[in-house]
Amino acid sequence: MIEGRIPRIGNGIDIHPLEEGRPMWLAGLHWPRETVGAAGHSDGDAAAHAICTALLSAARLGDLGTNFGTDDPQFAGASGVSLVAESASRVRALGYEIGNVTVQVVCNRPRFLLRRQEAEEVLSEACGAEVSVAAATSDGLGFTGRGEGIVAMATALIY
Repeated sequence: MIEGRIPRIGNGIDIHPLEEGRPMWLAGLHWPRETVGAAGHSDGDAAAHAICTALLSAARLGDLGTNFGTDDPQFAGASGVSLVAESASRVRALGYEIGNVTVQVVCNRPRFLLRRQEAEEVLSEACGAEVSVAAATSDGLGFTGRGEGIVAMATALIY
């Protein structure tokens, strides 16, 4: 712990249904070979959105919807990476620094193995702090297992 500063932890979760014909954006990356993408007001990047909520909640700024709601046309089609950068900026504007962020994605596709490092680099740059990305399948269980949606959970440490 840095002398005189108390660390704060925020958690975020985001869930999106998948839809044919939408581009797939996940963990800050475009996945052009995927035939379905996440439905949503913005680009549907569940990993980026979970990171936003984790950062914002750690600083007591609310959640993704409070800050970038669907009633604001400014954020229609916004990239998850731009929302992460803006969330990080809002956290820092309150005097906090970001220690690190981790995000776990649960889905059958896309496969992260070959692009994990790229995703971490893109999200870390947007956040201005280290972001680690992990992925899991749900072994065929539930809507993620049936390929109907994506879930992402994130934790952020700020001080």
